[in-house]
Amino acid sequence: MNNKSKIYLPLIIAIAIAFGIFLGTSLNYQKKTLTFFGGSPQEKKIKRLIDYIQYEYVDEVDTDSLLDGTIKNMLSKLDPHSVYIPATEQKSIAETMNGKFVGIGIQFRMYKDSLTVIKVLDKGPSEKAGIKAGDRILIANNDTLFGKKLDSEYIFKTLKGEPNTQVDLTVFRRSENKNIPFTIIRGELPIQSVDAYYMLNNDLGYIKINKFAATTYDEFKVALDSLTDKGMTKLVLDLRQNPGGYLQVATQIIDEFLEEDKLIVFTKNKRDKIDKTFATAKGDFEDGHVFVLINGTSASASEIIAGALQDNDKGTIVGRRSFGKGLVQQEMDLGDGSAVRLTVSRYYTPTGRSIQKPYDHKGNKGYFNEYEDRFQHGELMTADSIKVNDTLKYTTPKGKIVYGGGGIIPDIFVAIDTTRFFNNFHFRKLSDFVFDYADTHRREFENLNLDSFIVNFDKDDKIFNTYLDSLPDRFRNAHGAGNNENLKMYLKALFAQQIFDANAYYQIINKNDKMIDKVLELDK
Repeated sequence: MNNKSKIYLPLIIAIAIAFGIFLGTSLNYQKKTLTFFGGSPQEKKIKRLIDYIQYEYVDEVDTDSLLDGTIKNMLSKLDPHSVYIPATEQKSIAETMNGKFVGIGIQFRMYKDSLTVIKVLDKGPSEKAGIKAGDRILIANNDTLFGKKLDSEYIFKTLKGEPNTQVDLTVFRRSENKNIPFTIIRGELPIQSVDAYYMLNNDLGYIKINKFAATTYDEFKVALDSLTDKGMTKLVLDLRQNPGGYLQVATQIIDEFLEEDKLIVFTKNKRDKIDKTFATAKGDFEDGHVFVLINGTSASASEIIAGALQDNDKGTIVGRRSFGKGLVQQEMDLGDGSAVRLTVSRYYTPTGRSIQKPYDHKGNKGYFNEYEDRFQHGELMTADSIKVNDTLKYTTPKGKIVYGGGGIIPDIFVAIDTTRFFNNFHFRKLSDFVFDYADTHRREFENLNLDSFIVNFDKDDKIFNTYLDSLPDRFRNAHGAGNNENLKMYLKALFAQQIFDANAYYQIINKNDKMIDKVLELDK
């Protein structure tokens, strides 16, 4: 393992966990509206203190901000997954978990000083109006968007809005060298949670899910049916980097794999009330074999799926120990647009194990940084380094030993591949280079099909060498042949994403993936 891998890998993993677990705490509970500052002595006490500060304190104080801080501090004393969601963040988080938003239907980036369209979403408002990839949006409703350092939040606020509202754009199209006016009616657009699905070989399919949102089951079912029609009898379900989401959606997916009346999961609250979820009528893939890919950022609903299949002796769990989140949150409205996600119960896999890892003695920082400890202790490299608690040993119906107390331990361990990581500088440079090259060579990539692209892209390394030439001298020759092959893979994958879609990206990035290679080996 080289020094750069040691420096950057834990950082990348920590960022992924911090972002992912924030999204992964929303499970399937009916929202409740709370009356804040009601009649209890505790509530009256807090209200009286805020009144004293607001009317008597020597300086002006933003009591809303003060109250937000108080709520966050209270929740921090509970558990790592009970969180406060300010009103300013609630809408965007709700959109993500609902699987849809209202906008004009583009993917964009600020490139140099221009708001540039990367991709136009299929059947969205922009596609209907005639916007094309590569267009520069100069003006939106008389607001100039070029020549400024605008952040994504400002751009989203400008382009998003209420359904059926109008936004007038002025767009510069390089291929025609002119400005073009467009009037676009905002509409509802999907946020995809199934990143990719395709056939790995004649009978082995692949589906990658990035979260469990309200629309995920429907997306999954489309993917499952499509691959089944192509002859799939075995499935790779990729839940790596999946932080979780709605419990009900996860159980719907599990139901496609388990026979009727098989226990999927059960929850228990502080009053020992137990709610059990069982598989229902015949699922569409009960007779197929499932390989589930997990790693240290697979959490919450992802672990429910892996645990339910493992405990029912269904399929094979492949990868590395999952995050270890066995707490269930209920989202509660605080009446002003903000909300709190409060841990209300624990969930247990069919054998009765809780996979929640300890948190009382570590604090939130230690809890979320625990993945880095796994890296440092060698757990990501060898299965023997995984710490298990023999007092939390359980047995599946067919006699397999499984453990609680800290994530799902896979049936088949696969060490992390440090050769596939490189520093953030290269990833940013690659992304900028791919966008710029594709933008200035659009006609060369028109009418390509994916199969031809995968076989023929940059066989002579012309594009790759152009990328190397764009680097500062100190970086140009700092990498050996092995790392150059890694760079070529990411270069090709990013071009595929730019020209085609995320599905094309994963078909390339999954080549020589150690976990998928292990599945292909097991499948022989």
